[in-house]
Amino acid sequence: MLQTIALLFAGVAAGALNAVGGGGKFIALPALVAAGLPPVAANASSTVALLPGALAGAWAYRGDIVQVGSPPRSALTVASLLGSAVGAALLLVLPAATFDAAVPWLLAFATVVLAFGRSLSRLLTAAIGRSVHLGAWGVLIGQFVLAGYGGYFGGAVGILMLALWNVGLGIDPAAGNSARIVQLAAIYATAAGFFLIASDVLSYPVQVAAVLVGAATGGFAGAHWARKLPAPVLRGIVLTTAVMMTVVYFARG
Repeated sequence: MLQTIALLFAGVAAGALNAVGGGGKFIALPALVAAGLPPVAANASSTVALLPGALAGAWAYRGDIVQVGSPPRSALTVASLLGSAVGAALLLVLPAATFDAAVPWLLAFATVVLAFGRSLSRLLTAAIGRSVHLGAWGVLIGQFVLAGYGGYFGGAVGILMLALWNVGLGIDPAAGNSARIVQLAAIYATAAGFFLIASDVLSYPVQVAAVLVGAATGGFAGAHWARKLPAPVLRGIVLTTAVMMTVVYFARG
């Protein structure tokens, strides 16, 4: 019972963090591992458990989703769905060791881009003599690649999306948060479908259900809270989360 309560609270924290700035998987995944799930099963289970929270956050943001570049929103979502399907399939058939070794470097890259994205954009503009702006295909290819990472592992995929949009399109991380949570929901939905069918997620119903219920509650509440935060505060939360996750993953070796 105590373990279930702890997983419930971990789910609330993970869902709220995902809605506010990203990084909820870094709470849900360790909690499930601590509850006795093998790492790969915990990875898949955390994606399934965080899906309702992401959907709840997307519903809360439904009225003010920003446009991400020139592609239609439906095309961006299709790129997320397809990329996530590829990533989830790779998780089920390939060893995770090599990719796991790259995760700290991906997080470090995302953190640097988030912290210095505006300055980097200005430097690139000065260097090439024009504004840096991804075209429709650039946005869709980038989203497909990030969604593949999201389906395969998923840690900080929302932060990586904000970093890409910030440098490539000039979208402020606070302004892009609504689109981030919607695309995150699409990525989780596809990967969760794969994991429910082809992995052993259903072998741990109590643990997964506890995180799932908590994440749904935290996701909906966190999205409403995030919409009321001033942009500088939200940017600070996103950047702080990115720095903390990068440090944790490098410390893990």
